[in-house]
Amino acid sequence: MEANSTHTVSTRDIIHAGFQEIGRAKERLNALGEQTGGRVDPPALLARLAHSIDPDTALANLADIIQVMPGEPLTSILDDEPALQRLIDVLGTSNALGVLMRTRPGLVAAATADPARTVMVTAAARRTQLLDAVGAYSAGTAGSDGPAPESSLPLAQAASALRRAYREQLAAIMAQDVVADDPIDIQPTISHELSDLTDATLEAALAIARHEVQGSSMVRFAIIGMGKLGAGELNYVSDVDLIYVVEPAQDDVDNTVLTRVGTKMATMMQRVCQSVIAGVAEPALWQIDGALRPEGKDGPLVRRLESHRAYYEQWAQNWEFQALLKARAVAGDAALGQEYMDMASSFVWTAASRENFVNDCQRMRERVENLIPANLKDREIKLGRGGLRDVEFTVQMLQLVHGRTDPALRTRSTLDALQALSEGGYVSRVQARQLSWDYRFERVLEHRQQMWQLKRTHLFPDLGAGNDGGLEKKRTLNTDELNQNPELHRLARAVHMHPEELVEHYDETRQQVRHLHNDIYYRPMLPISATSPDESVALSEEATLERYEAIGFADPQAALRHVRALTDGVTRAAKINRILLPAVLRWLGEGQNPDMGLLYWRTLEEHFGGEHEYLGFLRDSPSAAQRLCHVLSNSRYLGDALNKSLESITWLGDDAQLHARSRASLDTQCTAIIDRHSHAAKEAATALRALRRHEIERIGLGWMSGVVWGPEMLNGMTDVYDAILDAALRWSIAAQMREDNVQEAPAAIAIIAMGRYGGREVNFSSDADVIIIYRPSGSADDQSANRFARKVQEQLRMLVQGPISLEPKIELDMDLRPEGKNGPLVRSYASCEEYYRSWSSTWERQALLRARAAAGDMALANDFLTHIADPLRYPDRALTDEEIGQIRKLKARMEAERLPRGVRRERHLKLGKGGLSDVEWTIQLLQLQHAHNDPDLRVNSTTAALGELVADGVICEEDADTLGEAWQMCTDARNGNYLWSGRANQADILPTDVYSLGGIAVYLGYDANHGQRFENDILAVMRRAREVTDRLFYGIEP
Repeated sequence: MEANSTHTVSTRDIIHAGFQEIGRAKERLNALGEQTGGRVDPPALLARLAHSIDPDTALANLADIIQVMPGEPLTSILDDEPALQRLIDVLGTSNALGVLMRTRPGLVAAATADPARTVMVTAAARRTQLLDAVGAYSAGTAGSDGPAPESSLPLAQAASALRRAYREQLAAIMAQDVVADDPIDIQPTISHELSDLTDATLEAALAIARHEVQGSSMVRFAIIGMGKLGAGELNYVSDVDLIYVVEPAQDDVDNTVLTRVGTKMATMMQRVCQSVIAGVAEPALWQIDGALRPEGKDGPLVRRLESHRAYYEQWAQNWEFQALLKARAVAGDAALGQEYMDMASSFVWTAASRENFVNDCQRMRERVENLIPANLKDREIKLGRGGLRDVEFTVQMLQLVHGRTDPALRTRSTLDALQALSEGGYVSRVQARQLSWDYRFERVLEHRQQMWQLKRTHLFPDLGAGNDGGLEKKRTLNTDELNQNPELHRLARAVHMHPEELVEHYDETRQQVRHLHNDIYYRPMLPISATSPDESVALSEEATLERYEAIGFADPQAALRHVRALTDGVTRAAKINRILLPAVLRWLGEGQNPDMGLLYWRTLEEHFGGEHEYLGFLRDSPSAAQRLCHVLSNSRYLGDALNKSLESITWLGDDAQLHARSRASLDTQCTAIIDRHSHAAKEAATALRALRRHEIERIGLGWMSGVVWGPEMLNGMTDVYDAILDAALRWSIAAQMREDNVQEAPAAIAIIAMGRYGGREVNFSSDADVIIIYRPSGSADDQSANRFARKVQEQLRMLVQGPISLEPKIELDMDLRPEGKNGPLVRSYASCEEYYRSWSSTWERQALLRARAAAGDMALANDFLTHIADPLRYPDRALTDEEIGQIRKLKARMEAERLPRGVRRERHLKLGKGGLSDVEWTIQLLQLQHAHNDPDLRVNSTTAALGELVADGVICEEDADTLGEAWQMCTDARNGNYLWSGRANQADILPTDVYSLGGIAVYLGYDANHGQRFENDILAVMRRAREVTDRLFYGIEP
């Protein structure tokens, strides 16, 4: 810096530089200028301090060092601007190191050394430097033919030299860290250098132990690093997890002597690193933790190699094999260390196949979380939810499960393993990038917290009332309090953020990590992949065929061809399929038709395998792949449908997408369709019918996934029909108006829903029972209104059921209109009024019980219901005996005439004994008899009416339960039959073969291949319902 400067600094400049103690800082700056005879220029120094994490602390430490350390190396540093900046940055980052520097010029020199030199220091060079510090010859490296390194200095002198040399290298690494442009980018390098430094320190400490322990030459001694040291990911201040292995150097050393000497060596080595030693002024380095050794703290400190092997073969728990994943020979006898690593590797990469391995590891992670005190759970950077352990456990789980068959995953470093997992297709590239950045960011926070006092900590700064939150709920934060929090302020400056910005970013990182951890760590396929044979997708052909046959494939040869087609090659899709297929084959085997399921899996792959992240989505979703397998092996309809829509597959990963859509949402889409295709009948018809197919998929997938059932399914499908018919009617009216060249429609038109459609009980295979009515508008006469309504009806039917589109049609059944099949398809309101008043039959009164406004002009529809339908279906009197007799006769005739030829009566779900018709006619008869006295019975729904009949005491609960169970079971069986077979014309008929019955049974909650049990159950339920029908409908007493 320039000499003899007389510049001073202003209060404003000090505030702008980030100082908290303004007056004290001004004093110190001006005093330094005078104290150094002008060598320190206060304004220039202030500019350097402004870049420091904590300018107050940096200035205080610098002032103290200058005061107690005149001359070199400080004089040269003050004149070297880059060196001075490094020193200031270190002093502002670590107050503890600044305190140590006051009496240790070597630390100052190390911290100001050129970072480029620090980067170039190799692990071997560090080892040489530390061995030289303790007076050990480094030529005899561990594992070489020469003698093992042994210190030549007295204990106190050697320990002091070692600790001093360690801290000087630590200061150089810290300086390299704090001056880096991006601390997150350099973090892996820093952790690797810290690990190398610890390796070298342990080697030197072992050299001291050899000098201090008599008989050490008889022992081959290897130090195995575990945890972060083993992975090369060490912190600035961390427990060092170690395991010790000993073997005799000569044949005549017995086990007792070996263990005694080896234990003394380990104890002495640990003492050098972590204990107070007489005559040693240098503080201890770090604690050594031997709890990961066999039997933990209860086991012997040192063991022979065979003793380690025997323990892992017979007694080790599952978590101990996960810990072994990080094992690395770090110091001592290199050959012995390698023998240990070879032994450990054989256990690590077969551990996942152990009983309950995946489950045990998952439970262990949960126990660690539960042990965190409540007031620290959202401050724990390392162990807390969304913290470092979530990333590490996630990566380790995938390594252990898939590393059995993929050597590329056999790496210790978390970040290297994450990269390998991404390249191998085990996680997506996006997930790998996110987890890598999040992990490095949290490690930087952890490092900066430790550097300040050089103490072991993993806690985010104390936010007081804001400590609670960040994951499930927001924190309660006060910006002023955050800005006045010195610990948080310091940490935020370290990562170039404001305090409130850091808190927000930390919580976002935790949320992202936790989300990815839950998605990956708890993948349902992991336990299956872990227990599958190593050759799970590539066994010998004979073994593979036997395996596929055992899983449940009827044609194992075809299954083998599909699997080979899916997994052969080096594409990313093939890699992901190799990951998925062990679980997929198991899940498909749980279905009724695994062969169909695997075929559909392959066709989906052929259709969408090239789409962005299709297979990646199935791999990463916690539920989608398993649900998809369940669907593909149990539903021909959905298997075909999914091949047309990638979007439908993505719903399987989100329960919210599997619920029936709201009517408003459907109306919005339908309006968009008819607006977009207002002049294109084919396109409008295709889009509207595709919407119905799409929603059958959604609700069917939701049902098969256990997300929706019963009422939501039926109401959801009814809303789909309502929305489509309303849109189709609006399109048809607009089209006819254009054709007629009129500005106003001559007729208002409404669609009245009847039958199960009117009762809001639409099945997947249902047609729509409707009546179409019109009323002349304005000055239009009935003739022109009638013509217009007929033309609109023709357009409507063409749109929804005509041959205009290849999409499946929506069948309109208009047989319940006045006069039935003999009456006009469209009738005016006045004509309906006249007909129902003068000519209607009893069956038409019964049919009107289900009448409901579905689409079109609601005023017209409501007038029809209020003035025409209600007086007939809810008369002010009970039914006469003659009317009851007519209804019974009609029911008997319908059973005789409408049952398909060749179908046994008890096997028809709608018309059969105890089927839907029996239940619905029984309830409707009771409604006609009692609704005049009870307005609550005036409902369209079968189940709602049944509930009211029980509430009014018309029928007993037992009978209601019997009827309700039969109705629901037959409804579900119809829907299941349609999804299983994909054939609407067979949906009402209960199959006779046990295999098809098993396919339907799955939808009603039975396991696959339980068709016989399902058949027995449903026939028994229908028989009981028929007995109730005979009694309540036909009046036949048992």
